[in-house]
Amino acid sequence: MAVATESPAMRQTEVFVPELVYFEPDALNYPKGQKIWQWAKEQGLPIHMTTSHNRITNLPGDSELEKYRIAKRTLVVGIRKTLKFDTSKPSAEYAIPIATGCMAHCHYCYLQTTLGAKPYIRVYVNTDDILQAAKRYIDERAPEITRFEAACTSDPVGLEHISGSLKELIEFMGQEPLGRLRFVTKFHHVEPLLDAKHNKHTRFRFSVNADYVIKHFEPATSSFGERITAAGKVAKAGYPLGFIIAPIIWHEGWEEGYRELLGKLKEALPEEATSDLTFELIQHRFTKTAKNVILQRYPKTKLELDETKRKYKWGRWGQGKYVYPDEQATALREFITEQIFEKFPNATIDYFT
Repeated sequence: MAVATESPAMRQTEVFVPELVYFEPDALNYPKGQKIWQWAKEQGLPIHMTTSHNRITNLPGDSELEKYRIAKRTLVVGIRKTLKFDTSKPSAEYAIPIATGCMAHCHYCYLQTTLGAKPYIRVYVNTDDILQAAKRYIDERAPEITRFEAACTSDPVGLEHISGSLKELIEFMGQEPLGRLRFVTKFHHVEPLLDAKHNKHTRFRFSVNADYVIKHFEPATSSFGERITAAGKVAKAGYPLGFIIAPIIWHEGWEEGYRELLGKLKEALPEEATSDLTFELIQHRFTKTAKNVILQRYPKTKLELDETKRKYKWGRWGQGKYVYPDEQATALREFITEQIFEKFPNATIDYFT
């Protein structure tokens, strides 16, 4: 059975509206839970109750592919009970959990395996508890600055019109002398965040890529043009700006593709965006588990997943992954680095991995 989400032309130009919404009963004891409940009712969405945001077992669908498609359009509203934050190197010291799951259908995404059988989207209503936990981490590391990554398990910009949690995080970090926030998005729906009191403590990053990659592997995301227009708005709102080029994919014409990408960025960005600009470069990698899941969910994908063309590299958690051989990785890094500094001589490249 073909899945509609595999169409390369599919783009997420409108804000996300789920097909199904589930609530944990206790979530309704929080103002945010009540607010989302009211929003779902106004949208006319089917609302169900669940005992746990980690266990949604009765999703409709005649096949695993269909159930997966529906899960990606399902919103679960619950309470984040685990307030021990994971580390988030090299992006930040800690991942701050305000949501889990994503409505996009990027074929290569690591959430394919980290979320496994739970690809539905979860938002957490106990934001105050999460912020208090963040404050403890900040105090523990004082006088060092502590950075938090808000997009490790989700794309929070795509959910902001529903939860409002990202603006709360931004304004909280804006008041913390030693706290910094970072997140990345493939969506252009930035308007709710433009008037946030960020105090330049939040770096707003956009995920960008060569046209080939966006066209073939990033269904249900905003177009490149929409992302860059949004980046201009973010820069004019005073946020420090960054771009993540990820995953960098070796493909026919890759040099021209990445040259064109950075050329378009230079043409489109306003002057204020280039004074404090960062780049993060991440080459494509996959695990055996990820390959199997990707081929099940996107059987027509053009993603190159041939282990014989890759180098095996041991991961931090003891699981190996397949990356490009050293010669290819070096060529990618050197070429893209050269293009960045040619077009943005004052930019910083945080890392290549």
